[in-house]
Amino acid sequence: MDIRKIKKLIDLMIESDLQAIEVKEGDQSIALTRPAPAPVQMGMAAMPAATPASSGTPKAKTPRGVVETAPMVGVFYAAPNPGEAPFVEVGQTISAGETLGIIEAMKIMNPIEATQSGVIEEILVKNGDVIEFGQALFRYRA
Repeated sequence: MDIRKIKKLIDLMIESDLQAIEVKEGDQSIALTRPAPAPVQMGMAAMPAATPASSGTPKAKTPRGVVETAPMVGVFYAAPNPGEAPFVEVGQTISAGETLGIIEAMKIMNPIEATQSGVIEEILVKNGDVIEFGQALFRYRA
């Protein structure tokens, strides 16, 4: 692939504020990603004061299980084709490598596979949602 095309892709990523882009041209392909911007931290004055619970110290709620995140920007599809059953549903037992959904990016359908075996506890996106790189998609108990 020509270096000028790669530079144009990088410029496109910067101008459009994209976190990832993938292009296939014949038998050649290139995938570019950049780190997500760091979250903005609020100053101490802007943060609300914590109110302790009446029975002692408050406990922080920590998410349990495994969270699958989006490896790229695109459109999420829950089923292989319109009108068909979704790949997974809440309560379903899955195996590592099993397809959880599809992300369409640049007219290419990219399967999202489970990294571990477990039980689906929550589907965090809806069919047809536009998703961002690193966005949480599924939460399951390993």
